[in-house]
Amino acid sequence: MGWTTVLFIIVGAIGLGLLALAMLGGELFDFDGADTVLSTEVVAAVLAGFGFTAAFVSALPGVDLPLALLAIIGAIGAVPVAYLAWLLTGRARNMPTDATPNRTDLVGRSGLVVTEIRAGGYGEVRVRIGGQQVKLNALADDPIPAGRFVLVVEAPSDTSVKVRLIGQERN
Repeated sequence: MGWTTVLFIIVGAIGLGLLALAMLGGELFDFDGADTVLSTEVVAAVLAGFGFTAAFVSALPGVDLPLALLAIIGAIGAVPVAYLAWLLTGRARNMPTDATPNRTDLVGRSGLVVTEIRAGGYGEVRVRIGGQQVKLNALADDPIPAGRFVLVVEAPSDTSVKVRLIGQERN
């Protein structure tokens, strides 16, 4: 293996290392946000594509190309890799997601009393929100034993709710 092959492998490895850092730590460099083609991931993909393409060509048996020609071939090989990195990271950044649930989303949901709600005191209820079961402190006008289904009528805080038995008439 020649020194040019080693050089290009090092450039490709630097690109992979930069990509790993970008994936773990977010944006390493300020490239004016997501409105530009240039991002840390794309720069890393260009380096990796360039280095590994040029290293592959220079390591082929019987190939003895000048460094400048290997660099041009590496640059040509980096273009599709950079395009794919740009496409994938752009789609990942702009992926539509559901809104984060908050306490107002709790009102109107049914739940199960897991710890008895005493008169004038708190108990605990389990409510499903956003596909997850959450356990909340619960207050009710009347005592409610464990194992009963309730309806959340108010959410005074992120960790507590006011409930009533399902089927109970409102006053």
